[in-house]
Amino acid sequence: MSGKTAVIFDLDGTLIDSAPDLLAALNRVLAARGLPALSAEALRSMIGDGAKALVERGFAAHGQQAKPVDLADFLADYEENATVETVVYPGMREALSQLAGSGHRLGICTNKPAAAAAIILEKLDLKPFFPVLIGGDSTPFRKPDPRHLAGAVVALGGGAAVMIGDHENDMAAARGLGLPSIFAAWGYGQAQGTYAVHSAAELPGIIAGL
Repeated sequence: MSGKTAVIFDLDGTLIDSAPDLLAALNRVLAARGLPALSAEALRSMIGDGAKALVERGFAAHGQQAKPVDLADFLADYEENATVETVVYPGMREALSQLAGSGHRLGICTNKPAAAAAIILEKLDLKPFFPVLIGGDSTPFRKPDPRHLAGAVVALGGGAAVMIGDHENDMAAARGLGLPSIFAAWGYGQAQGTYAVHSAAELPGIIAGL
């Protein structure tokens, strides 16, 4: 196993801009219940804690309580339409290629359900970069619980690791394990990491110095 730092990425808002497809799927579920559509701005603050929380927040915005069937319908819709408008952030493929070429082990730790995450990685041709995918339903824990991130570290062989994400959940999980973190400032959230970057091109240089 390489002694290089393992690099663990969040997915939504870090590797990919998935907000348009999340919004479209959630709004279709809301429309089917006779509820108004949410705006893109409203959605951004709802992303980061997994599909269940997203659906619950979408319904709560209309004073409604989401039911299990609402989540099931959202997941079915989203998995069918997860890459209609979703794109990889600029420069990310090049950064991933550089990191992998330098011998870093790459993984994903996301609160998104693993099945949906796997579909996206396959369709956006990102799967070859990531031998490890830990979804929100892959362990009993989810970020910010550090045990969720620990599952990815272990799966990548242990040793030195860094967490890259756009949400406080990512930074908190890293702090809980005593790991450095890199805040992706182009994403959906606000947080304080060990480092902050404004473009994917900055990542290889920072990680090389860890």
